[in-house]
Amino acid sequence: MTILTMLAAAAATVSGPGSPAEIWQHIVSDFSNLTDPAALAAFGSVLMIDLVLAGDNAIVVGALAAGLPAEQRKKVILIGIGAALVLRIFFALIVTWLMGIVGLIFAGGLLLLWVSWKFWREIRAGAHSPGSDEIAGDEHTGVTAARSLAGAAWAVTIADVSMSLDNVLAVAGAAREHPGILVVGLLLSVALMGLAANFIARIIDRHRWIAYIGLAVILFVAGKMVYEGWTGTGQTLGIVSLFG
Repeated sequence: MTILTMLAAAAATVSGPGSPAEIWQHIVSDFSNLTDPAALAAFGSVLMIDLVLAGDNAIVVGALAAGLPAEQRKKVILIGIGAALVLRIFFALIVTWLMGIVGLIFAGGLLLLWVSWKFWREIRAGAHSPGSDEIAGDEHTGVTAARSLAGAAWAVTIADVSMSLDNVLAVAGAAREHPGILVVGLLLSVALMGLAANFIARIIDRHRWIAYIGLAVILFVAGKMVYEGWTGTGQTLGIVSLFG
């Protein structure tokens, strides 16, 4: 089974994973009705989340590696982007299971609120990092650069786990009612992180307004996830169900 098929099957609706043919039907259905305001809003949210968080991931990795010699810095950045790619695939494969855990949507919303606060601080921060030549914009994060190759690799791995989970949960939260868009969003997340993260980081560094739009979208999705995680939806149980 290809990664494309595995991701598609994992990202199906909570009512069941469905076959690849059914997933394809969802994709065709959602994108043929993209003029529908709800579907268009979901796709726009997913696209902005993927763009901003892929670039943010690359920027944080670059900042953590900035204090190392050039040869070690390149190794850490390669490790960071590779680990983020693998983690996004892994979290995407189990996203249906993750979203079915009572309270995880609520916890994911709180996590995204923390990400929003951190991202806001990065946007507003001055130059507190030496930055790296490989990644644009990482001098503005305020992240303290690691002093050793092992320390940088460990810090990057921890950051990747958090940011990859944030990304997958945010995409799932934004498009849960549109499984076709959800599948495409998860695939796009993996592709952008693996192929274009540094390019996106450069674009965001050059045009800061993109980051503010992305921040607003993430905040909206976080609030929606907190509310639905607490009250529940037609497909998932909320935290209040534990007290009923």
